[in-house]
Amino acid sequence: MECALCKNGITEPGFVTVTLEKKNTILLIKNVPAEVCVNCGHYYLSEETTRLVLQKGKDAVAKGSELEVVNLQVA
Repeated sequence: MECALCKNGITEPGFVTVTLEKKNTILLIKNVPAEVCVNCGHYYLSEETTRLVLQKGKDAVAKGSELEVVNLQVA
């Protein structure tokens, strides 16, 4: 797929680290599967992966975590 951000690169499957910040919580999610632009590094998540990432964010906020680092486990 052509990168919508830089318009010069194509994306390839890879893994990224996603950072979420809400209220007083910072969540780092490692090993997130994504389509990553080979030119600029911008990444795109699938709908399913986005749902998992957002749920982990909600869980971290609900626990009152200040900083949490997790690996994404995709079935």
